[in-house]
Amino acid sequence: MGGVTSSIAAKFAFFPPSPASYVVVADESCGGRLYMPEAPRRDDVDVLKLRTRKGNEIVAVHVKHPKATATLLYSHGNAADLGQMFELFVELSLRLRINLMGGVIESFLMYDYSGYGQSTGKKVLWCKGCGFELYGMPRARHVNTHRNSTVVSNFRPSECNTYADIDAVYKCLKEQYGVKDEQLILYGQSVGSGPTIDLASRVSNLRGVVLHSPILSGLRVLYPVKRTYWFDIYKNIDKIGVVKCPVLVIHGTGDEVVDWSHGKQLWELCQEKYEPLWLSGGGHCNLELYPEFIKHLKKFVLTIGKSKAATNGSKKTAVDSDNSQSKTSDSGTSDAFELSTELPEASRNSLDSRLEKSKKTNKPEKSRMSTDHVDRFRRRKGLVW
Repeated sequence: MGGVTSSIAAKFAFFPPSPASYVVVADESCGGRLYMPEAPRRDDVDVLKLRTRKGNEIVAVHVKHPKATATLLYSHGNAADLGQMFELFVELSLRLRINLMGGVIESFLMYDYSGYGQSTGKKVLWCKGCGFELYGMPRARHVNTHRNSTVVSNFRPSECNTYADIDAVYKCLKEQYGVKDEQLILYGQSVGSGPTIDLASRVSNLRGVVLHSPILSGLRVLYPVKRTYWFDIYKNIDKIGVVKCPVLVIHGTGDEVVDWSHGKQLWELCQEKYEPLWLSGGGHCNLELYPEFIKHLKKFVLTIGKSKAATNGSKKTAVDSDNSQSKTSDSGTSDAFELSTELPEASRNSLDSRLEKSKKTNKPEKSRMSTDHVDRFRRRKGLVW
């Protein structure tokens, strides 16, 4: 029963662009270094392929800086892939490098979920007409049932895979790039708030978390339920209280996909609240176009950077004082890669939405950060969030 629930949930949760907007090619003249022909080649960008504990191979892009003192790990929304967001991601990374007065220099890593772009996942037969897996129904019979539909075979995403995906990226940052937990900022947009909060609930010493138009849980996007059911997915409402680092929540008050009450309640449940940003009239995927967005995000990055530096400084003073008495040296906490083995239940498969382009003239134009669009079939069925 749980597997069926998981599969059904995925139909209305993930909408990876098809076909993928990019390919990954190895440049033999550069020792097999990977790159995306669709994106400008840059010396400070690494294109990576990472193996997850589920056996999938995911693609990640790391915009690095040789003197980085912080790293932002970005989990994107439900209807875009790396190729569509690459240029905007690089632009965002340049804007957030507050290195003139603040001394905060960031590197950035964004990844595709299993089943998105060139990342692999569970391969299934499904109908492009209705979005459902065939579950053994003969292909010809299904096509006859849905006229003008096409049955295709490709990789479909799942919620439990996104948890494995972000763990693989986290492990890469720790082991390959030497990023410490206290240097890491997790950023989750919309459905990306699921894997972001999940990882943050299991890693106690993160520098900070940013939740951009987040969801309380999958079911709560569809229905105003008052309790968490076993078949619900991305149970952020039950995990956010365990997160021990500063949390910034950004949500638009005009969000017609995920009501801004989701962001408000998550913020209220945080242990360490940072001043939230409620953008008046902001939609689900256009918040980056508001001037307050980048300004507030910069302020958050700078503030938690100073706070972490002050905390580390006080700890160092205390350690030095102790060492002067005992003349023994301690290296402090270990930076070895560790994650709780008690992972959340293999919940079902994520919930996010396609977005209808706003028709209100007093709102900013649709952001390039979103490629979401409304599927007519799902809108008629009331299944778009």
